[in-house]
Amino acid sequence: MKAREKSKGFASLTTITACFGLKRDAYYKYKRREDKRLELEEKVVAIVKNRRRSLPREGVRKLCKSLSTDLENAKLKIGRDTLFNILRKHNMLIHRKKYSSRTTNSLHRFYKYKNIIKDVEITRPNQVWVSDITYIRTVKGFCYLALITDMYSRKIIGYDISNSLELKGCERALNKALYIAKDTTELIHHSDRGIQYCSNVYTQILKRNNIKISMTEENHCYENAVAERVNGILKDEFYLDQTFDSLQHAKKATKNAINLYNEIRLHLSLDFKTPDMVYKLTA
Repeated sequence: MKAREKSKGFASLTTITACFGLKRDAYYKYKRREDKRLELEEKVVAIVKNRRRSLPREGVRKLCKSLSTDLENAKLKIGRDTLFNILRKHNMLIHRKKYSSRTTNSLHRFYKYKNIIKDVEITRPNQVWVSDITYIRTVKGFCYLALITDMYSRKIIGYDISNSLELKGCERALNKALYIAKDTTELIHHSDRGIQYCSNVYTQILKRNNIKISMTEENHCYENAVAERVNGILKDEFYLDQTFDSLQHAKKATKNAINLYNEIRLHLSLDFKTPDMVYKLTA
């Protein structure tokens, strides 16, 4: 009697599959495929999580390239669409942010130079450097990151972070870049029309090193697009958009972010190479 009560309302697998016009074998084949799919997803998610320990906001296209060896070693053959679907299912897609800030004061008495890189074809490192300043938040207020990026390789070759928008930060970033580059023959320095870059002290450093000076004419971000893009990457992909508890913490995070950007992050514009690889190979 108890056995009958337990089996009351129970339908066998054969009965269930028959209701859908299927056979037991079809169900087992489906289950095996589903188990394999879930196993593949688990492996892919684990590999992506490991990669994102270094690059937490790396997108799908770059993951396809950067993880090719890891996926091959794990004997996983998946395309970009499959990877995209897996990451979407597990809420691991990257959502980009937009930033708006003003760190440029172009209302000053210093001479403003023309934009001389408009029609220049960039063919090598140390041909054009682009400079810009972006803000970093701390609990005590803003600090400011001055960057100098090689336009050809996209490598950040000079930077400085300080709690002031004064000239010294830009000057230190420039001196670091000059120390790394060594040879600045036929080099153009491009920036916005901010007072830091137009100042006599800064322009004299450039002139002493025989570096030509170029500046945005319309005071528009598109005239310094590479520098703006680098700012966005550091904030968007390396968490420099967060609020740090101190200037020292911000400096440490910035140093780590720039090292990862230069040496680990693949660039679409560089045919999936890192800035450091391109700079060293062709400099």
